[in-house]
Amino acid sequence: MLWTATHHEVNTADFAHGDTMSTMFWNAVTQRGDQVWMRQKALGVWESWTWKQVGQVVGEIAHGLLSLDLQAHQCAAILSNTRMEWVWADMAILSCGGVTNGVYPTDSSEQLQYLCEDSSAVVLFVEDDEQLDKALAVRANLPKLRHIIVVDMKGLRDLDDAMVISLDRLCERGRAFAAQSPGLLTKRVAQCQPQDLAILVYTSGTTGKPKGAMHSHAGLVYSCSHAAKGLPQDTHDQRMCFLPLCHIAERLLGAYAAIHTGTLLNFVENPDTVPENVREIAPTTLFAVPRVWEKFYSAVTIAIKESTPLQRAVYAWSIQVGGQVADLFLSGRNIPASLKLRFILARWLALDNVRKMIGIHRARYLTTGAAPISPELIRWYLSLGVPMLEGWAQTESCALGTIVDPHGIRSGTIGRAMPGTEVRVDARNGELLIRGPNVFMGYLNQPEKTCEAIDADGWLHTGDVGAMDGEGYFRITDRMKDIIITAGGKNITPSEFENELKFSPYLTDAVVIGDRRPYLVAIIMTDQENVERYAQDHDVPFSNYASLTTAPAVVELIQAEVAKVNKKFARVEQIKTFWLLDTQLSAEDEELTPTMKLKRKFVEAKYAQQIEKMYQN
Repeated sequence: MLWTATHHEVNTADFAHGDTMSTMFWNAVTQRGDQVWMRQKALGVWESWTWKQVGQVVGEIAHGLLSLDLQAHQCAAILSNTRMEWVWADMAILSCGGVTNGVYPTDSSEQLQYLCEDSSAVVLFVEDDEQLDKALAVRANLPKLRHIIVVDMKGLRDLDDAMVISLDRLCERGRAFAAQSPGLLTKRVAQCQPQDLAILVYTSGTTGKPKGAMHSHAGLVYSCSHAAKGLPQDTHDQRMCFLPLCHIAERLLGAYAAIHTGTLLNFVENPDTVPENVREIAPTTLFAVPRVWEKFYSAVTIAIKESTPLQRAVYAWSIQVGGQVADLFLSGRNIPASLKLRFILARWLALDNVRKMIGIHRARYLTTGAAPISPELIRWYLSLGVPMLEGWAQTESCALGTIVDPHGIRSGTIGRAMPGTEVRVDARNGELLIRGPNVFMGYLNQPEKTCEAIDADGWLHTGDVGAMDGEGYFRITDRMKDIIITAGGKNITPSEFENELKFSPYLTDAVVIGDRRPYLVAIIMTDQENVERYAQDHDVPFSNYASLTTAPAVVELIQAEVAKVNKKFARVEQIKTFWLLDTQLSAEDEELTPTMKLKRKFVEAKYAQQIEKMYQN
């Protein structure tokens, strides 16, 4: 094998076990003691924390929460970017027998109010003064909220508010309370039962208010152990923690799986430093959403365009050789010795440098999920010599569903059912269904929605349409609600076209529209950095992002990218015209989900006027 994914035998001897997440955590602390578990950059320096040190601070926070009278089954919310303290607070809450509710740091104060109100949160952890402002703006509407704990007190030293306490102060209280009530925390951990509610994970709310998916300790423990079988890792591995921890993917596949396996977690400085941090960390396994993998690819593509003619020629030859290897591997055919030798040379000449440029040169495998990804993008990473494994799951299935086997990657598929999980296709409508102990307990306060999601036989109805081949490989064709039926009666799968568009370095996302319409159109979001660079290189005048999207040269650039994709589809499936979003969106904008996907229905409603103009032209 030319990939490194098969060269590592996972050591399961040091895996931590327990029937609840809190017992698993404390067993891990006891087992691994002085081994380093967490690293986080502070003032330009990477600081390390051992399991014993993490256990000490989690114990202090937990005792602090007990001193604030956090009762078993009560909810505590966390509003913060991904950082070590997020995991510390989470483990402390669970150790007290409480329920953790994560809130996206991009949520507004109104959204925070809804999530705290719906979950009956009595304690709220916030990251800094910015997040504290959100909480203070709505606390009058949250009578059950008793305490707000601030992680970073920068700019808040003079704050005098009886409801607000710093994390450092909470730890001080915890140390004092532990001395007064020895054994109480141990008792709380022991009293927690596997069937107890552990965490709430709110859906992104693309239609209506977010729903709180309830996951039990038993479901989380089950998912941890089986995720480790589908995505092997151990104490010799290093991961990068940077996606929102209130999302099930980073929570389960990152933090919780690391508790089980002992994998070292590296926390990025902030979302903007991800490209720099991944190069510093050089993780051995890395999970990211397609948007991140697309950005890495775009950065390489643009860098190659700006390199010397010799460098471009060397890269072109090398990636072509890598592509030949990837195609043979994907088709299950043998790779000739002569091609293997050329691939080794290609790696030495260019491909290994590209891997180092991204920061994936030590990676045994890469994982992608949470949104569809272009098969061509997976092929590109494979051409570099790194397998990319596409997985499919949902919040409600606790991040377990299907995963691609690094030994048998099938282009365009999401792999087979993960160990311990049943997946099948509903013969009536093609919907993919999931069943297993990993499936959630239901939606908080919404029994009717729970009944819609889980049938009488325990099958979770995912809303995704797909198919399974004779070897058990699944393929997703679309979301049930997203399938387009044109005025001519043609069924169109918009995600296929959208994924092809997103492979362009100049496009970030797209929404194809055409349900009950005579032809297809698209709303496109361009990649600001790459398009701006193109405009500067070609002397295209612009004053801001809006003017950039209307510049004739830029429109022609995007038209050329759309034309390339149109050639791959039948005439009825091609995009006739498009409109470029004139605002650069971020996670704070309503058009995007927290995992950076355009909300199809929201976009169609908000930009209805622009859509109608495309059909009038």
